[in-house]
Parts: sequence; C-alpha cells; structure tokens
Amino acid sequence: MSEFAWGDQLPTIAGTRVVLRALRSSDVPDLFAIFSDPDVVRYWDGALMTSAADASEYLQQIEANFRDRQLFQWGIANQATASILGTCTLLHVNTTHQRGEIGFALGKPHWGKGLARDAVATLISFAFERMDLHRLEADVDPRNTRSLRLLERLGFQREGCLRERYHLNGELQDAVLLGLLRPEWKVPQGR
Repeated sequence: MSEFAWGDQLPTIAGTRVVLRALRSSDVPDLFAIFSDPDVVRYWDGALMTSAADASEYLQQIEANFRDRQLFQWGIANQATASILGTCTLLHVNTTHQRGEIGFALGKPHWGKGLARDAVATLISFAFERMDLHRLEADVDPRNTRSLRLLERLGFQREGCLRERYHLNGELQDAVLLGLLRPEWKVPQGR
C-alpha cells in the first residue's frame, strides 16, 4: 500500500452507477432489510438478522474492524438516493504479499441490474490502482452461481475447490477459490 494510507474513515469511491461509502447509523434500516432476507444470506457466513438491533450490532463490528484495520466494508449506495443497496468488502489484506480478498452482498430487489458488477469492479480498481495490490481472491459456495458468474465476467479464474470449508446453517459447505491478478484486470466497458 505504498501510495495509499487509510484515514479515519473509509474513502468514498464512485462507480458508474453506485458509490461505495462508509456505513453510518442511519443505514441500519437498509442493512437490516438486506441481511434479514434468507436469499441474500444463504451463502453468507453470518446469521440471518432478526431485528434492527442485529443490524446495529453488525455496523458496530464493521466500524471496530475498520479501526483495527482488519476489514474494510463499504456500503453500496444508490447514486441518486444515497440509500444502501448492499455491501462490498476488502479483507485479509496482506501488504507484504500485495493481496487481499473481496466479498459482496446485494439486496434481492437489486439483483440482475448490474449494480453488484459496478460495485465489485469499482472495488477491484481501487484495490489494484490505489492500494497497489497485485492479487485479489474470493471464495464462493459452488451453488452461488450468480456470484461465480459475476466474478468470472470480471476476470477471476477458478483456482480450486476447498471441500467442506464452512459449517453454516447446519451443513458443511464447499468453497470455490477464485483469483485475479492485476495484469489480468481490464476495466469493464460501461463501468
């Protein structure tokens, strides 16, 4: 991260259709709406939210992880309304090896509109161009075809399957490991 230093708050990063911005307390209702949907959290490693208090606690964890520089989680905001549509995350950043891992979640009403693609592409560009990372990784449940398709369209390559990596919701789940190298990254048209 030779050219980039984290300040007191996550930087705001503009995409073509969305903005990645720091989450705030006024976003708790949006976070609850997103993470209380069983379809959204199906492959997520957190519990289904059952109250606004769960979303508030989640926001506190996000803020604490940022202060400790353990996890960098932006809200995916609608450019016009500033409402939160989902989250986009950079974690396991290792500056020595110039790599990190990405994750994302989008509220179901916004699926299939290209918004997750814009958000993830925006984060990829930021990680490679501003943070000087060389490699990004993602691990995805093989049944999560929407996420796999999105990542592959952005240039990620499947590098293996980690069998029964997670124990979530009472079941063992595999994970497909994907990787993208900076020289392979091509900013998508219309992004």
